[in-house]
Amino acid sequence: MKTEWRLFLIIAGFLLFATFVYGFWTDGQLGHVEWIGTVALALSFLLCTMCGGFFWFVSRRIDLRPEDRPDAEISDGAGEIGFFSPGSYWPFGIALAATVAGLGLVFWQLWLVAVGMVAVILTACGLLFEYYTGTRRTAEH
Repeated sequence: MKTEWRLFLIIAGFLLFATFVYGFWTDGQLGHVEWIGTVALALSFLLCTMCGGFFWFVSRRIDLRPEDRPDAEISDGAGEIGFFSPGSYWPFGIALAATVAGLGLVFWQLWLVAVGMVAVILTACGLLFEYYTGTRRTAEH
């Protein structure tokens, strides 16, 4: 995780620098700050900072992975990594529901936005609980 948080925070630093350069540059060229690009760069900076901060937070609480150790061998990374879904239709449903919500925003139909957001929540729950089997039981004795 050490590599990931450093990468995200380096990109965040570049985006912060680019935000100020873009703001000053457009102010010099146009006579006013072009706010759409400046805000987009600032939000990109915040998103990368959030991701980098999350990876930094997680990296402090877990042991070093083989990727983070300079003395690691290839065999240290062998073994089961985790469970990966062989295929699912739920991401298509989420995309379709997000499209409906987006169309509601485009045409400013609040009922369509509401339908789309409810569909996004339901399809995200479907993706989340796709492999939940309900086998966890408590002992009644």
